[in-house]
Amino acid sequence: MSAVMATPDDSNAVQLTAQAAGQEHLLTPAALAFLARLHERFEPVRQARLAERITRQARIDAGAEGLPGFRDDTRTIREGDWMVAPLPQALLDRRVEITGPVDPKMVINALNSGANCFMADFEDSTSPTWPNLLAGQQALRDAVAGTLEFTGPSPDGTAPGKHYALKPSGQQAVLLVRPRGWHLDEKHVQVGGESMSASLFDAGLFAFHNAAALAAKDRGPYFYLPKLESMEEAALWNQVLGHIEGALGLPGGQIKVTVLIETLPAVFEMDEILHALRGRIAGLNCGRWDYIFSYLKTFRADPSKVLPERSQVTMTQPFLRTYSELLIHTCHKRGAHAMGGMAAQIPISSDPEANEAALAKVRADKLREVTAGHDGTWVAHPALIPLARKVFDERMPTPHQHHVLREDMAAFTEQQLRDQLLAVPVGTITRAGFDNNVEVCVRYLAAWLDGNGCVPIHWLMEDAATAEIARAQLWQWMRHGQAVDGDGEPRLHLDDGTPIDWTLLERSLIGLPARLGDRAALPGGSRINEAIGMLDRLTHADVLEDFLTLPAYQRLD
Repeated sequence: MSAVMATPDDSNAVQLTAQAAGQEHLLTPAALAFLARLHERFEPVRQARLAERITRQARIDAGAEGLPGFRDDTRTIREGDWMVAPLPQALLDRRVEITGPVDPKMVINALNSGANCFMADFEDSTSPTWPNLLAGQQALRDAVAGTLEFTGPSPDGTAPGKHYALKPSGQQAVLLVRPRGWHLDEKHVQVGGESMSASLFDAGLFAFHNAAALAAKDRGPYFYLPKLESMEEAALWNQVLGHIEGALGLPGGQIKVTVLIETLPAVFEMDEILHALRGRIAGLNCGRWDYIFSYLKTFRADPSKVLPERSQVTMTQPFLRTYSELLIHTCHKRGAHAMGGMAAQIPISSDPEANEAALAKVRADKLREVTAGHDGTWVAHPALIPLARKVFDERMPTPHQHHVLREDMAAFTEQQLRDQLLAVPVGTITRAGFDNNVEVCVRYLAAWLDGNGCVPIHWLMEDAATAEIARAQLWQWMRHGQAVDGDGEPRLHLDDGTPIDWTLLERSLIGLPARLGDRAALPGGSRINEAIGMLDRLTHADVLEDFLTLPAYQRLD
């Protein structure tokens, strides 16, 4: 269904190419005019920034010397004596943050969870169907107003089930919102015949409806900004948010942000990203799963940068440990938070022994983070909040650890840091690891196509980032596994000696349905065959697709 809605001062008409319940209450003529002005002003700059990504990646593919690496033209920023703006009271203590999708039940449970903050995620854990996006925006609008409620179905579906409601505002987590990244379009909103930026749609619509109410409560608005690759992309966000403040009558710097350092190019521009957003930035976050994916994608053409299976690519690997510790050093010398990342484990209620093993991994990960100097951490499941809080409370009696400057990192030259950040971890590829990558990618993709963006698989919470690792590794292993060494043998083998070749992939894909069992019990089970076909085509592609969600998005209504 299409409708053209515009106000007289619009320079572009907005066309909505889909319809969802409650749409008219969110996408009012005033809201659409606001979104249209964002598009008109910032879409050309966004396209320029995306073109720069393509140019930079082409140079890396060609083996350009020094790429990726620290920039010569921004050395004065890295070496300068400057600090970010003071942090608001609501963001001083962020020791435990919970993240998840934006459906009403999740929003209520997360805000009531006892975490310090809740990151409501329109990106990696939300499948961006039009109904999902609008239901998420409405849920957050109701949450800000304090009116959000949800009643689930009963187990047999014959009567209303459990009722969910928000705790009093003083007992709720602080809300932060993650819009989708610069690379994504919102195809259901056309401005002047062009798809709108998903980033501008998500952030703009949320701010339009909630900024005044949040500012009045000294609660923001606060955003998490994903997938940035450069200071110029950060500067674009700063311009957008400044424009939103002006248009909505907010003071300059009212909107605060945290940036996820989850791309390899961005780790070399952390000072620059902080500087570009210095009037509004609260911290940087170790988005570890996307960062691993970005490492794979950045070095897609380099056979010397093949990573072992995902289970072996942990934060104790030197290249990831350096990433984490450099982020702490960079943030704390500028007065910003250095947030830790997500442990993917979730509680295993059916197996106490396996559950304790999973919790031990989470405990060790959080202990590593707080000991290193991080100011807080992420969990994906409310049951992990007490564990994470206990670890941080025992070793972080203060609201944060800005006093932990990690001067040991300053002892390294930039060349030494670059060598450490690009070091390839040692490890193997097992048959189970290979098959698990196939299963995770197919099951997640099937669920995503069916409208579910956050899927528990084998007691790990998988989202788009972890599925991207699985998909990119398969492409990398197949591409470079076909190369031969000086003796004419394939370069890559499983640890049992089996060559990694197309036959291995074909057998894994063919055998997957039998391994999955009853598809009806799986999220998106009816789309397993479709997902298998997509993974097969993506893995055979000559060039690694930048994001799994780009071709998959075209299949969403």
